[in-house]
Amino acid sequence: MVRKSEIPKHIIKTALELAAERGWADVSLREIADSAKLSMATLHAHYPSKGAIVEAYARQITETVLADEEAFDPADSARDRLFDVLMRRFDALNENRDAVIAIVRDTPRDPVAGLAMLPVMRESMRWMLEAAGIETEGLQGQARVAGLIAIWLATLRVWMQDETADMAKTMSALDRNLRRAENLARRSSRRRPRTDE
Repeated sequence: MVRKSEIPKHIIKTALELAAERGWADVSLREIADSAKLSMATLHAHYPSKGAIVEAYARQITETVLADEEAFDPADSARDRLFDVLMRRFDALNENRDAVIAIVRDTPRDPVAGLAMLPVMRESMRWMLEAAGIETEGLQGQARVAGLIAIWLATLRVWMQDETADMAKTMSALDRNLRRAENLARRSSRRRPRTDE
């Protein structure tokens, strides 16, 4: 018998196991409930859709990254800090690698679910920026969040193909993507017209 307080995590764990075994698109809510040995009513009370389970897992990953926070070296640049934070996120994803890959690959088959994931994606990346000590408020902050989403998704595709034990390909891709974004931001800043005070 699963403790009541542990039911949400138990559901997520069960859903990820099924996704790793069979692919996410073919897993039904009934199968998740049955495998978790829970009633459909209990499943619905916690997660009314498969998308809600994925959203909860994404927040779980964010909490894991934030809980693993370490003090940064004062000499670290913003890019260095962000690199560290995002690699911690990939480390956390590695625990359920096959399931995550299955979910990412199957999401395009359900555009509605994909759109529903955008808010939690923005939330996750905002927290990653904040964890790295980078402001996310205002228009500039929103632009940073949008830029980091693009960086994350581009690097995620590399991670999905990365079979190296130390995630060397992922680290290389993330560093390259962050540097490109940094250079783009610098060029954009230089081109921005100055306003008279």
